[in-house]
Amino acid sequence: MSEFANVVPVQTRILPVVLILDTSGSMREDDKIDVLNESVLEMINELNEVDAGHGYITLTLITFGGENAKVIQRNTPVASITFTPLKAGGKTPMGDAFLLASELIENQEEISSKAYRPTIALVSDGLPVPSLTDELDSLLRGKRGSKSSRFVIAIGADADQEMLAKFSSTGDVRVASEAAEIRNFLQWVTNTVTQNTITNLDSREKQKDLSDDSIKRLRQDDAF
Repeated sequence: MSEFANVVPVQTRILPVVLILDTSGSMREDDKIDVLNESVLEMINELNEVDAGHGYITLTLITFGGENAKVIQRNTPVASITFTPLKAGGKTPMGDAFLLASELIENQEEISSKAYRPTIALVSDGLPVPSLTDELDSLLRGKRGSKSSRFVIAIGADADQEMLAKFSSTGDVRVASEAAEIRNFLQWVTNTVTQNTITNLDSREKQKDLSDDSIKRLRQDDAF
């Protein structure tokens, strides 16, 4: 039996990505929901290509439209996602979406404590009803939520830019005058995640090479 037979493989350290997407009735206007669907699919495909089967990048899709927010995909490896186009309608229950996101990222049984900090991107074109101060604070004050990288785009003049600036980890809000800019925003988020992925995978490969060298030395007759 090998001296390494009982060694437990190191668990993949994941990079969780969370998209919080507005699917309220106003997203039907000016082809916004269609552009959003196309952009999310492009993002999934690009992240899947970068991940290359490592199971490193996971994606959560949370939508808010109608009466409640919903988790469409929950911390799923990008290679395992089958995306169904989203439909728009109803109110803007953004607060529910913040609570769902907070519950997910703070749950260490769902996302290991060894995971990298979450990347959270919010797309919205309207005013949330009712006020969501408590829900947003719940997300921002969480152990992981406070350390997460949070990006946001406001589409049109009706978006609550003051609230969205509070959501953003940098205080910056990307303002879009037309639906086409959703694609640019999600492409930018994709590029950010991609750079983190490449950097971290390179680091893991270097650690693996060092580990392999250590095992080879241990197997030498004069190791001790």
